[in-house]
Amino acid sequence: MPKIVVLDYGSSNLRSVTKALETVAESKHEVIVSDDPKIILGADKIVFPGQGAIGQCMKNLREKNLDDIIRECINNKPFLGICLGLQSLMDYSDEDGGVKGLGLIPGSVIRFEENIKDHDNNKFKIPSMGWNEVFQTKKHPLWRGIDDGSRFYFVHSYYVKIENNANIAGSTDYICRYTSAACRDNIFATQFHPEKSQQAGLTLLKNFIEWNGDN
Repeated sequence: MPKIVVLDYGSSNLRSVTKALETVAESKHEVIVSDDPKIILGADKIVFPGQGAIGQCMKNLREKNLDDIIRECINNKPFLGICLGLQSLMDYSDEDGGVKGLGLIPGSVIRFEENIKDHDNNKFKIPSMGWNEVFQTKKHPLWRGIDDGSRFYFVHSYYVKIENNANIAGSTDYICRYTSAACRDNIFATQFHPEKSQQAGLTLLKNFIEWNGDN
């Protein structure tokens, strides 16, 4: 039975991600939560979830040597990053006084600008929390069956700025237009939480399970 490993590096939302994956896997894939390098390297697909601060995330990854394991897995396995799992793939984040990321997709992580008002003169709230539209900027297998402009669930104060437009798979408007989904080869990563995004999110997770890593 194909194995999907959810990386366990101290994130607090593993249960919701695992449960959503088990729902769409329909017993055809085994979903495993692990920080064991042997189990991770033996997986068919990798899911890198996360929420919280990137400084602690990167510290935990390096202490468990999972940063090197991720780099090795990236070479030959379909890989899905969620929230911090997207931000950690960048070169650098402004959060926590400046944190070096994994550098797997060229780009940086920036905090939303404060005290910006909308058309009704109301201040945008930070963090961005709730449902928002995702506009598909390129065709990708993980968008199959999902309407352009579908709404997904977000919780974040920082956003990614991608250097190469070819790595942008989706964008969202909140304070500014930013990248809410990124891709590169067999990597797909989202700022939003598909596991909390009802049918659109479950469809994306099912597409990931069925994806062989080709674009």
